[in-house]
Amino acid sequence: MNIRIVIRYLGLMLAIFGVFLAFPLFWSLIVARDGAHMSFVAPVLIALPGGLAIFRFMPVERRALSRREGLALVTLTWLAGSLVGTLPYLLSGALPRFADAFFETVSGFTTTGASVLHSIEAQPASILLWRNYSQWIGGMGIITFFVALFPILGIGAARLFEAEMPGPQKERLRTSMVDTARELWLLYLALSLVLFLLLRLLIGVSGYDAMMVTLSTMPSGGFLHLSDSMESFVNMPLFTSVVTLFMLMAGANFTLYYAMMRRRSLVLLWENREVRLYLTMFVVASALVALSLVGWHGLPGGKAVQLATFQVASIFTTTGYAIADYDVWPALAKSVLLVLMLIGGCAGSTAGGFKVIRLLVVAKFSFRQVVAVFSPRAVMPLRVGDEVVPEPVVSAIVGLGALLTLSILVGFLIMSAMGLDMVTAIAAVVAAVGNVGPGFGAVGPTQDYSFIPAGGKVVLSLLMLVGRLEFVTVLALLSRSFWKWR
Repeated sequence: MNIRIVIRYLGLMLAIFGVFLAFPLFWSLIVARDGAHMSFVAPVLIALPGGLAIFRFMPVERRALSRREGLALVTLTWLAGSLVGTLPYLLSGALPRFADAFFETVSGFTTTGASVLHSIEAQPASILLWRNYSQWIGGMGIITFFVALFPILGIGAARLFEAEMPGPQKERLRTSMVDTARELWLLYLALSLVLFLLLRLLIGVSGYDAMMVTLSTMPSGGFLHLSDSMESFVNMPLFTSVVTLFMLMAGANFTLYYAMMRRRSLVLLWENREVRLYLTMFVVASALVALSLVGWHGLPGGKAVQLATFQVASIFTTTGYAIADYDVWPALAKSVLLVLMLIGGCAGSTAGGFKVIRLLVVAKFSFRQVVAVFSPRAVMPLRVGDEVVPEPVVSAIVGLGALLTLSILVGFLIMSAMGLDMVTAIAAVVAAVGNVGPGFGAVGPTQDYSFIPAGGKVVLSLLMLVGRLEFVTVLALLSRSFWKWR
């Protein structure tokens, strides 16, 4: 591996982070006039010219990135971007401690939505905008944006794209990864605009509210500019229904949407096994939660359906909105939500978690292993629909499941050692690895993560990154042999 080529392109990535920060800087100076603009000037001046200087003056041979260099660049980009993103929080005084600012930034970029802020409404408007905007940037993938914007990355872009968006993908938009990334981002932008217009024009919320909800919903993020999250809109059924719909849309495969538009056929959506299972699980989970709420203090059926469908969609897609304090709901409802935290949305979506398609593959693999006990000579290719899943892909998915389990167990032990009770420790780790945000216990929907020790926040931040990049991309860098460069 040539480390110089990684550093060179990392400089380019840092420069674009500087460009990203120009939006909240503009908002602070021109729109909000909240006096927090200097919190963005410094990181812009550090990232933009500094990154361009690294890119310009780092001497490297012109060639495509190798797989190892792509993995390193993706992970280092997320880490470097998170470090730059902490500066507005630190300089504005919103989060004066590094561990808190780093946690909030990583939570934003990974679309986790876990927060350490107490009085959210008391923060400068531009800081809250950066908080939500960072989610929107991370939703479709930071690297995907760079690949779409810079054809200069050439054929090596495929290495970056695969490293940031791993997993079984049947649909491909075009042969060029640059074109694929560009089309995904255009679709993401279009859906964001549609949601904003629906909230603003159809429902009539303020432009600021519509923008902040859009920046949080489409990336399956969860940050909001309101301390009580979505409880502020619980008496607006049309609002919560629209947001529920778009959460579910964000949790499905974006490449499938593009294929549907090109072929002008909605049949593709229903023919996709993962989407069918995804929607079936949503309906079943919503019904179970709604029924448990009806039996809990006799909640009216309509209200129970509204709360259940919204909260199930929020947790299932790892958005992390809270429309009510679900930590006081019946045990069945809470158990359903905990299971959904681990699963997550579809592959190719903005949602986190293990993904529905991987759950399906693991279930079929487990059944095949049971059959092999009494019929060892049977040849049983693993199929999803009409497609045979290659054995290397099956092994990779099963291995990913093992890494997920191991990460949760290790994280649980670390957080327990820091004094968290069992429920809070396991919920915090699952919410971090699954990029969900709120959990149960002391990190429930009405609480925050501010009480966790600094070391615990760093651990949870790393778990968010590991979960967002789906384990292998980050964990590969821990191997000694990975860092052998010439």
